[in-house]
Amino acid sequence: MPQPDFSPAAERNKQPILNTLRQVLPAKGAALEIASGTGQHVAWFAAGLPQWTWQPTDAGPDGFVSISAWVAEQHLTNVRPPLVLDVMRSPWLQGTEQFDAVFCANMIHISPWATTAALMRGSALCLAPGGMLVTYGPYLEDEVPTSPGNQSFDQSLRAQNPDWGIRRREDVAREAAKAGLKLQTRYALPANNLLLVWSKA
Repeated sequence: MPQPDFSPAAERNKQPILNTLRQVLPAKGAALEIASGTGQHVAWFAAGLPQWTWQPTDAGPDGFVSISAWVAEQHLTNVRPPLVLDVMRSPWLQGTEQFDAVFCANMIHISPWATTAALMRGSALCLAPGGMLVTYGPYLEDEVPTSPGNQSFDQSLRAQNPDWGIRRREDVAREAAKAGLKLQTRYALPANNLLLVWSKA
């Protein structure tokens, strides 16, 4: 069996995220994960939420071997094979399936701003009535002082790519509103990250 890729950050944050998802999500449903990366998150969440079916995706197929390896290692039957999904292309997936939840971690700050608007539009289109978009990562907030760690992280991101950077939560909320999504709940998680729940208006 191929060895899966390993992300130290995903390893650290997977349990706090799962703990919050257990509070947020209903008992069962179907979830679409955007930017699945190594596959650590989707495998962990699928094991911790066995009544949910998970569809991992990524912008390209390079990480699919790793995603499949994490799923196989856990002997999971509630994770579908990964699919290529570019948030900038519409529609995201063939067919008319809708999802009870869309989950996206650590994409908004390491991609151009246009992908945030595309994430909101695409999520609104593929969410079932009563469904929710869950985003996770660092944010700047008007009324909350930015931690020194996030200040340094933001500077390092912008040095790598001027189109990257930690986004203002209020700016993200405006893009969400244009797509018909409203910020429902804000959860502060470890390491100055937020888990935000967006509901379909």
